This record gives sequence, structure tokens and C-alpha cells, in this order.
Amino acid sequence: MRSLAFLVSIALASGCSQKVRRFPNDSDSGSGGSGAGSSTTTGGSDPAGSSTSGSGGSSGACVDPAACPPAQGACMEAVCVNGACAERPRPEGTPCGEDGGEVCDASGACGGCDGMDCDTCGEPGCPNTCGSADVVEMPPSCADGRAGAGESCGSDVVESCCASALVPCGTYLRSYDGVSSTDDSFPAAVSDFRLDKYEITVGRFRAFVDAGQGVQGSPPPIGAGRHPHVLGSGWIAAWDMRLALDTAALKSALKCNRRDLWTWTDEPGSNEELPINCITWFDAFAFCAWDGGRLPTEAEWNYAAAGGDLHRPYPWGASIDADRAVYDCTGDRSAAGSCAFADILPVGSRPSGNGLWGHADMAGNLWEWTMDWWSEELPAPCIDCVHRVDGEHDAKRVTRGGSYSAPADDLRADHRDLSNALDRVTNIGARCARDL
Repeated sequence: MRSLAFLVSIALASGCSQKVRRFPNDSDSGSGGSGAGSSTTTGGSDPAGSSTSGSGGSSGACVDPAACPPAQGACMEAVCVNGACAERPRPEGTPCGEDGGEVCDASGACGGCDGMDCDTCGEPGCPNTCGSADVVEMPPSCADGRAGAGESCGSDVVESCCASALVPCGTYLRSYDGVSSTDDSFPAAVSDFRLDKYEITVGRFRAFVDAGQGVQGSPPPIGAGRHPHVLGSGWIAAWDMRLALDTAALKSALKCNRRDLWTWTDEPGSNEELPINCITWFDAFAFCAWDGGRLPTEAEWNYAAAGGDLHRPYPWGASIDADRAVYDCTGDRSAAGSCAFADILPVGSRPSGNGLWGHADMAGNLWEWTMDWWSEELPAPCIDCVHRVDGEHDAKRVTRGGSYSAPADDLRADHRDLSNALDRVTNIGARCARDL
């Protein structure tokens, strides 16, 4: 089987640390290109204007490089420099080529490995970074320690609702568990990142709302919330109008159906440790960007839920029961059937269902938005990839993890679903990823 050969070829004692790629941060907040999750993704670029090329560019005004002509070549990127379209070489060492097995050189050409060991990681190639320092910072949403945003989350061990855990780099097969999902055609490489242990709580989202965020008058800065290895994956100006008009409108929108299953309350109360629902993809993206993080990519989310190359069917293992997850309208311990508000539980209520790196509720409670646009087939190759479709800002987005109302099979780590980016429903929430 291909997966066996693949996994053997990538087995490294230090998790691909023999081929570490570290790129400078992109200081041009408007730069990006398509952001598609291909072998041309990168960890950043030189400061704006420091290494530009007029080749293939345009003198037209621009704010979002997605409006510029496509870059000419796998090792060039479209950027906005002083409001005009331009091109510049991607950083030296950026993976390129059809399978990600080549790298960009200093001149912007895609070629051989330039002295690096190309055989240590196999297909599809090494993650961009491995062995990163595990630095923990207090996110803004938990700065004041309010209910649902302090040391009040979890069940067997009560800890910060903003707790996060390092997910170490690695390679694995997306949507594969070796049991019911045996398609091994979609390998991926994921760099080190942190992932919040809990879904975003009502209390944490309240801090966001109280700060006047999530509205058209206070959108995220252009480029905020981007993946560090994917240019163009951050916030763009066209999304500002997808946010609520003002705070009053946002509070109203957070009560999103007639069945009283929303978790938001206009004033703090007993719901603060519940996961926030009724949030759009744009709300989730804006929250994570404000909170010092970003949405996880679909590849990252799947990697964390499956236990990396353990390829677990569920985050904890192979079988499911109501002691490990909140699903099928049984959160209140009633028989499966019609859902009630009591079926949505405080985050971390099923600690025996935590994943390999300690993440709670990656199966059940709420579906979770990811950074990726929906595609019927997983994008390939995938080295820290993000799937985006420029110009389709309201396209469907990928959700993962199942919910309090979903059947058991929807909670499997291999399972993919989708929703419109502007949907507000009571079974979708989010959690944030954080860079190292």
C-alpha cells in the first residue's frame, strides 16, 4: 500500500528537523497572491519594496494582490507595493515544483535542492518548520479573566479557557484512518503550530464584542490572521462588509434561530463556558486574528484530530460513546432524538475524548470553521497548504468535527463538511490556531 511506503520514507527521529526552513515574516500587510495551498507556499517575504520586479506586474492601483495579474513563475509572487501591482521573488528555499521536491533559489528560479537533503522526508516533502520553541502568550480574550475567559474551563482539570497546546510538525495522510477511510492519495506536511485546547467560549467572544470588534467599523487589518507559510491567506478589505454593521447588529445576529439554541446572551450569565455558536466564517476569522491567532487550516485541523500519522478514526481512538463526545442530541444524557439547549455542553466536558495533544471537543459539541475554501477533492500537493479561490469571497468553507446534533460517523477525524461562509447556525463554532 502506498501509505506504508510513504510513512516509512518520512520517518525521522526528530520530526523532519534535518530539513528546517525558516522564513522572515511578511511586513507587507497587503501582499499575498492567491494563497492556494500549493508547493509554492512560503513563510513570508522580504519587506515591501525590498526585492521587487516589474516583470509581469501592472502599474494599476491595488490594495489586495488578488486583483493583480498572476505572478509569472512558481517562485515569484504578486504583491502590492506602494499601492501598485508588482512581483518579487519568493524567499530562497521555498518549496516548488509539482511535488514540492524542489526549492526556489535567490534569483526566483525553481530548481534542485541546493545542497539540502531532498530524500529525508519523502512525499510530499518536509514541513516548513520543525522543532520550534513553544512560547505561550495570554490572548486578549482571556486578559481580564472573566467567566468563560479565565481559569474556569475543562472538567477533570480546570484550567484557562485560552489554554493551547503545541502540535508538533509531521506528515500524514489526510482523511485516512486505515479502517473505514482508506484512500491514501492525499499526503500532507504540517509545520509546528499551537492549537487552542477549547472551542471559543461565549465568555471569550464577549471580550471581542465588548472591545467593539467584529463589526464593519473595526475590521481586522489587511493581512491579519494569515498563515505564516501561505501568502495571501490573511484578511482582505473585501471582507469588511461581510461583518455586522455595528455591535447591536452583531448581538442580534448571534441569536440565530427560532429554537432558542443559540449560546450568546447580551449580558454575562450561566452560558459563559459554552462554545459560541451562530458565528459566520468571517466572525471566526476576525475573532482569531484579534485574539493573536488565526483559523487552523483544514490540514492542520485534521492532523491534530487524527493524532498525526497515528490516523485515529476519532481523536481518542477507534470507538465512540457518549462518555467521550457530545453528539446525536445526547449531551444531556437523554436518548438520541430531538435536540434541546441542554445538549450543548461547556467546553471540555468530555475529557476522556481529548485528542493526542490534549485538545477537547474535536469530535462533537460544535462543528468548527477552518481556514479553507471547500473543494470536493483535497488540494495537492500540500505543504502547509490552504485552499482559497480568489474572487469567490462568499464561497463555501470547510467545517470539521461534527456537533451536538450530528450522528457518530460525522465525528470521525476523516469526515469533511461544508457551509456557506455567511451561515449563522447553532451547530457551528470555531477554535483558533497560533503560530510559534
